[in-house]
Amino acid sequence: MSTKQADLAGPGIGNYDDIAKILPTDYKPLLSRREMQEAIFEGKRYIEDNLCRELNLIMVEAPLIVDKNSGMNDYLDRDGSRTPIDFHISNDYNKHPIDAQVVQAATKWKRFALKQFDMKPGEGICTDMRAVRKDYFLDHDHSAYVDQWDWELAIRPEDRNLEFLTMIVRKIWKVIKGCEQHLLREFPKLRTDKFPELPNELTFMHTEDLLDRFPDKPRKQRETAILQDHPAVFLYGIGWTLKDGFPHEMRAADYDDWVTETRSRDGRPMHGLNGDILVWNPVTHRRHELSSMGIRVTKETLKLQLKMTGQEDFLKLPYHRMIINDEIPLSIGGGIGQSRTMMYLLRTAHLGEVSVTVWPQILKDLCAKRNIKVLE
Repeated sequence: MSTKQADLAGPGIGNYDDIAKILPTDYKPLLSRREMQEAIFEGKRYIEDNLCRELNLIMVEAPLIVDKNSGMNDYLDRDGSRTPIDFHISNDYNKHPIDAQVVQAATKWKRFALKQFDMKPGEGICTDMRAVRKDYFLDHDHSAYVDQWDWELAIRPEDRNLEFLTMIVRKIWKVIKGCEQHLLREFPKLRTDKFPELPNELTFMHTEDLLDRFPDKPRKQRETAILQDHPAVFLYGIGWTLKDGFPHEMRAADYDDWVTETRSRDGRPMHGLNGDILVWNPVTHRRHELSSMGIRVTKETLKLQLKMTGQEDFLKLPYHRMIINDEIPLSIGGGIGQSRTMMYLLRTAHLGEVSVTVWPQILKDLCAKRNIKVLE
């Protein structure tokens, strides 16, 4: 397996020898554990309120479990390497059982929910989503427990373009940047010359241009390299196969539209109506993903992407049939990692400082040696 191909398998570093090399050795948290909790919830309130205001969303309840046969669960990628937790609900002595799954994200459910809550174009929903991803490698910023602001906005056919996507991304960045400034005011200990503030504006770039700039580097190394020049970037077009024969990442085929042809600002053909917000983390000295989002597939692009990935059998599932039959709205949506964002804004070295979950003993021991106090 080539280095580039191995890099497509998803997040995480992959072994604890490498984790030991990247965890900071001179770390000291800026806030106490109690202050950290106060700051987390101050930041979460700010982002929820302002995200809803900027995108015209309302907060709604989201599922933790879904029917296994609904097609609603998120498979995160297209290679089948990250599967959800299945369990059987015997119900009524197994007379009326349900085979269920713990969600990995609410990506597909949200689009269905737009119809359920009667959202018109320009209206949408936001969820305080909790999920479990059992196949992640547990490192400094990846956990089996996932918390996100999963949002979805109903749109018109004419909104399916890069200009609209860019406008939405800028609104989200305004919220994240605003949260940073709010927390710096409320918790002055966070303000230090050691860590620069986020830029006011994102740098927008196509993954195809990023490959041209760093043709020999695998995906994560390309992202790391560009963040040396631009500390906050939105990368367009994640999922389309690039000229080196690999997609930038193995994005799933049945939610984001990564096949539609677009144009760069100077008129060159590009692909994809989706992307990620990445920032440079001055604590960990690594790339740090804050958000993933995209304009969702139409029935035409869903068929094409499933054909390209060899997953046309998905078209039999209820969720996919709703798209084919035009029963759910066109939409744009995404997820903003809650703990991931708080980890960055509160300048912590490990996700476990802002999120309570399970970690292997080897990782907890490594953290303890570096003055990283993981919550239990």
